[in-house]
Amino acid sequence: MVPEARADRPPAAEPQAPSRPPGQRSARMPRDERRAQLLVAAQEVFVANGYHGAAMDEIAETAHVSKPVLYQHFPSKRDLYLALLESHLASLTELMLGALNSTTDNDERVQAVMRAYFHFIASDDQAHRLVFESDLINDPDVSSRLETFNRTFADAIARVIAEDTKLPHLEAELLGRGLAGMAQVSARYWLETDGNLDLDVASDLIYRLAWRGISRFPKES
Repeated sequence: MVPEARADRPPAAEPQAPSRPPGQRSARMPRDERRAQLLVAAQEVFVANGYHGAAMDEIAETAHVSKPVLYQHFPSKRDLYLALLESHLASLTELMLGALNSTTDNDERVQAVMRAYFHFIASDDQAHRLVFESDLINDPDVSSRLETFNRTFADAIARVIAEDTKLPHLEAELLGRGLAGMAQVSARYWLETDGNLDLDVASDLIYRLAWRGISRFPKES
């Protein structure tokens, strides 16, 4: 039986975690959390300095980890960049396909796709710059991943066009590429306006341009 504390004895103080001196490396954390932390730091450095100007030392410092910890998760700067690229392209693919499949009304479908693309850029312009404006964009591994995204997005649009219009596959594919390219190029230009053009106004303009073009193709039952 545990003896009761004496009335004249002050209660034991709760143990306090030692404070971390400024600049000290962060404590151990679960692998997935650490990986996410490193990707955030890497994105900041890549966007600021470009791929070739980024250094693993600076990425480790930005993440408040040692270089050995960084290399445990990513053996090279290239592996780190490709992991970031794949993560952002996967998110963008999911977003675009979700918008495309959000309705069966083609007018609303075009509007949803354009709006989703513009909002992706507005919510995380660093991710967009890292994907589409990197100085590593001509690297075969990078360009193949970008082409996979572009093909997946355009193919999804082309399937809808082909089903509705009965156009041959190659013609529907060309239209799909054109609509996907319109979203990308116009949204990238909007980013350069630095907020001087309202986001919803911009996406609505491109939606109306796209819809007035694609709606000219007769829908067959």
